[in-house]
Amino acid sequence: MSESLIPQLPTSSEEPPRAAPTGWKTDVMQKRIRARYAKERRFRMWGLAAVVGSASFLAFLLVTMLWQGIGGFQRAEIALPIDFKAAALEVTPEQLRGKGADLALASAGLNDVVADAAVAAFGPDGADYISESAWVAVRDELKDRPELLQGRASIDVPASSPIALAAKGDGNDPEVTKVAARLRDEGTLKQGFNIDFLTGSDATDPTGVGIWGALKGSLLTMLVTLLIAFPIGVFSAIYLEEYAPRNRWTDLIEVSINNLAAVPSIIFGLLGLAMFLNFMQLPRSAPLVGGMTLALMIMPVIVIAGRNAIKAVPPSIRDAALGIGASRIQVVFHHVLPLALPGILTGTIIGMARALGETAPLLLIGMRAFIVTPPGGVFEPATVLPVQIFLWSDQVSRGFVEKTSAAIIVLLIFLLAMNAIAIYLRNRFETRW
Repeated sequence: MSESLIPQLPTSSEEPPRAAPTGWKTDVMQKRIRARYAKERRFRMWGLAAVVGSASFLAFLLVTMLWQGIGGFQRAEIALPIDFKAAALEVTPEQLRGKGADLALASAGLNDVVADAAVAAFGPDGADYISESAWVAVRDELKDRPELLQGRASIDVPASSPIALAAKGDGNDPEVTKVAARLRDEGTLKQGFNIDFLTGSDATDPTGVGIWGALKGSLLTMLVTLLIAFPIGVFSAIYLEEYAPRNRWTDLIEVSINNLAAVPSIIFGLLGLAMFLNFMQLPRSAPLVGGMTLALMIMPVIVIAGRNAIKAVPPSIRDAALGIGASRIQVVFHHVLPLALPGILTGTIIGMARALGETAPLLLIGMRAFIVTPPGGVFEPATVLPVQIFLWSDQVSRGFVEKTSAAIIVLLIFLLAMNAIAIYLRNRFETRW
């Protein structure tokens, strides 16, 4: 073998290669470390700025809604003196205690009696000082105290919208502002909590509207949505993850579910209109139809969340259960499902929150009707909070502005309460396992 091919080993007399200067290497590493720490500080600052910005926008939204909507929970009332004996209403105390009291008082011309009393008390323009629904307050007072038919009484009735706005400092008419100030100085005009806003339904007069009809409609609609979407979504997730064979049909179903989760909500409204109303002939504008439509919309979300939660359960849980003799269904319902339930409830919370704020699909199935009576069941006509907010925001009267903001506050409280219950249930199952 040639000597040139034989590697030459360094002899002991040869010096080893010199390393780079220690000071140079230390300076470079220090610069790199300082740059790395600077990047980390900048990243933390950007993250903190993002959190502060998000919290600021949320705080601005809440403060704006509270500032504009707090007046919706208040009502300006005028003490109206009425001489029922002189009015000679053709109604007996026995009729006021019966079921037909409302119709009897309306037929007897109670509305005209209230308007005449306002003119007699406040002058020719007195009828403009009280609300259109003032006679309703007088009607309820007569039903509670039938003995007033034979005497005279001062009844607090809601003030008209211009007077109410002027009493709250939002009036733009100087004459109306002067009238409100005069009535306040006389002790006739006062403000108080508007309990009718929480117990009443929709009306044409902003001083007489209420949110209970829409709130009850939302409760019934969400109940139907949950009872349909949750069990079907959970069972679908269990079958696809635990029992379904892996073939092209299963892949097609998975792709379809993922695509349905991203479909615009108005498409589900068209589906509900065609399927539930036109084909199945179910009652229009009913919570049953609204709940079924929203159930179709959130079901893919629950299925996807359920599958991910079931997939996250360790395989050792299944193997251990099967190893001690448990059947397949016992493994699923006694071990896998309880462990996956917190994740399933998280997906359900997200889906229900999305359903609660939806308006477009419910408008297509007719839940934008003018409902003056709260629904008594899932088959009766009803509306929901988002649709009620949409309808009030489209009104011309300025009195509906604060009512719209007040309804948004009620919707947010309803959403927070619903999420709080779901989070409590989720945490309860997490502590158990």
